[in-house]
Amino acid sequence: MSTDPDRQIARQGRQAALAIAGGGLLAILAPVITRLAGLAPRFEMLFYLAAMGAFIWALVVTYGIWQKTRNR
Repeated sequence: MSTDPDRQIARQGRQAALAIAGGGLLAILAPVITRLAGLAPRFEMLFYLAAMGAFIWALVVTYGIWQKTRNR
């Protein structure tokens, strides 16, 4: 049966997965978004930095999940 800490860990895992998927899509679509919106190339780099931030955040969250479940 699922306990409250298990649900919290599962929720954090889903958030990390969504951050990874969103960051990947943003990195892939950054050139298209900037061209379609007519933005300067510096905004494309801003999208890449946002994607990198999402990846780093997901890495930190998954490390925390790993530490919580390590001693079970």
